[in-house]
Amino acid sequence: MSFRRGVVRQSKFRHVFAQAWKAEHCLDDVRVSRVTWDGPLCAANPKFIAVVIEAGGGGAFLVFPLAKSGRVDQNTPTVCGHAAPVLDVQWCPHDDNVIASASEDCTVKVWQIPDGGLTSPMSEAAVTLEGHSKRVGILAWHPSALNILLTAGCDNVLCVWDVGTGEMVYQLSDAHPDLIYSVSWNREGSVLCTTCKDKALRVIDPRRGTVLKVREKAHEGTRPMRAVFLADGKILTTGFSRMSERQLALWDTRDLSEPMVTQEMDTSNGVLLPFYDPDTNMVYLCGKGDCTIRYFEVTDESPFVHFLSLYSSKEPQRGAGFLSKRGVDVNKCEIARFYKLHERKVEPISMTVPRKSDLFQGDLYPDTPGLEPALLAEDWIAGQDAAPLLVSLSGGYMAPPTKSGTLRGRPKLLSQTNTSPTSTTAPANPMAVEMESEGPGLGRGGRDVDGGIERVKKEEDQFSDILTEVRALRALVLAQGHRIDVLERQLARIEDGEV
Repeated sequence: MSFRRGVVRQSKFRHVFAQAWKAEHCLDDVRVSRVTWDGPLCAANPKFIAVVIEAGGGGAFLVFPLAKSGRVDQNTPTVCGHAAPVLDVQWCPHDDNVIASASEDCTVKVWQIPDGGLTSPMSEAAVTLEGHSKRVGILAWHPSALNILLTAGCDNVLCVWDVGTGEMVYQLSDAHPDLIYSVSWNREGSVLCTTCKDKALRVIDPRRGTVLKVREKAHEGTRPMRAVFLADGKILTTGFSRMSERQLALWDTRDLSEPMVTQEMDTSNGVLLPFYDPDTNMVYLCGKGDCTIRYFEVTDESPFVHFLSLYSSKEPQRGAGFLSKRGVDVNKCEIARFYKLHERKVEPISMTVPRKSDLFQGDLYPDTPGLEPALLAEDWIAGQDAAPLLVSLSGGYMAPPTKSGTLRGRPKLLSQTNTSPTSTTAPANPMAVEMESEGPGLGRGGRDVDGGIERVKKEEDQFSDILTEVRALRALVLAQGHRIDVLERQLARIEDGEV
């Protein structure tokens, strides 16, 4: 395909360039999974990178600290609790230590990864979600509500779970007549869009269980489609034409009768996986089996989807992980980072905007979704919607101290949590467990019980006070961050002679 390059369009992302990291910063000897599933097989956040690997007798994935590089020892401990190959992994957006995995064994498991990574194999999940009758290949955490997880299986069923309780809260079993190819939440998490083997693009309200909009034959080809919600409510899809040309299309959800724009790219047969950055409104397209990553900017001016450039290499990619914006290096004007999966290697690739100034570039880094959820699971289930809470990246993102699990405040979860030494989650009240193990009348009098209750109440009060102080400090830090941004912009204008 030839992209138009007539009139030069003004955009701060016009000169974004991609660069692979040096060999010593790659992960080597990683046996990347050969599973025949068109998923990314990799997920990254500011703390960890997870890669689905080949494993005999079940399914497994590796979890490394983000800074790790070099050769990976074959005895490196894995997350290995599935009975069949793992098809998808996704980090929780509200806790960098929590990851969900979907597998051919028809289950979804949620794991609590300790700080620093694994020191021994992890086979006991914090929560196991069972509700699909066939293999599960798609995971999507809610963008703003704590503990809400969407799963899609080869049984053509969508399930919405409250991970905190381990309960399925919604099930959509008749919305799709065939295999579901992709799901994506909108920014507030009120609706989602899906693509399906019947070539239809659907917009669905999962709480009402209704299909709000349908576009038949969004792409004419028979190969798999993908769709992603954009920040302004539009939908970008990738697919194939009737002549097997790879396409992308942009849709206005108010009227799906015709796409706003359609662009053909080439005739390769690899499925294009779209990775969307709402902060820059850029879309990166990675084709499985391709040697390239194309990137585009989506704007309100025609032709709406503007080709920027492409990264090309000699080695094809098995999959790719897209790093959360909180993890990029703002001091180097890095706006995105991929972890490209080779046959036996994981290679970081940085997307950078060239800038001369050493100051924080506020125009490249608007406030981005942070760890704090805007809603609790029960709020969203009750019908509330909210956009993600944002944090500033000025000065670089600093992760807050690790909490004792996102899966918090849910007593039902404790019955699902294994308390053996291999488990990474502990019961909320160890004293209660000790009392139960002693049994009634085994040297524990009523006075000890009363004292224990008072001690627990005192600890809860202390925890509440600390939490209140933390929230106040967070608000102060955010306010000061915004003030620093304003002053830095004023200083930059003075240095440039604008003032």
